Amino acid sequence: TWELRGKYPNRGYPKIFNDERVGNEARKLFDDAQEMIKKIIQDKSLWLDGVTGIFAANRSPCGEDVIVYEDNTRTKRKATLCMLRQQAEKEHDGPHLSQADFIAPEGHEDYIGLFAVACHGATDLAQKYENDNDDYNKILVQSLADRFVEAYAEKLHRDIRVELWGYAKDEKLEKEELLKIKYDGIRPAPGYPSQPDHTEKHTYWDLMDAELAGIK
Repeated sequence: TWELRGKYPNRGYPKIFNDERVGNEARKLFDDAQEMIKKIIQDKSLWLDGVTGIFAANRSPCGEDVIVYEDNTRTKRKATLCMLRQQAEKEHDGPHLSQADFIAPEGHEDYIGLFAVACHGATDLAQKYENDNDDYNKILVQSLADRFVEAYAEKLHRDIRVELWGYAKDEKLEKEELLKIKYDGIRPAPGYPSQPDHTEKHTYWDLMDAELAGIK
């Protein structure tokens, strides 16, 4: 956000703090963020909420979409998730992949997980700082809210892998390994190159009843 170029975090100690050009400002920003986090915890001005669901699913007969079923009998369709194949021209004969390719076809038992997370209170708190003409703290709280919700997504994804779905019950990864995505599974989101269509969010929201968590 502040365009302070350097590596953070890294093993041992953030190297950016020792940078001759931006180290002092990076340290000040870090300290200010720590103080704001303490104040947020004390005031309970921000809070996290989320919702998740694991659904019986199969690849459609045409191979392009994912069919989500009402239950594990797989007799009644609940929704269809429309996928998109890779569009870039390739210099080799490899396939143009789609997320649907990673879901088993009909006749096989497979599932798809969905989740949505949100950091509530950030808009109001940022508005408070804006009303005080305090752009620095407005941007700081917005940046922290973004990091909080990303950390929550990481935590919830782990809970799904290890507990809720439990396909990776024996996972024991260090923080550095999590940051390098050494776990099994992915969490692409609408807007990613693999799923560029944001309108699919409506289907996800309906499947999970996401508005029950205040996520709109």
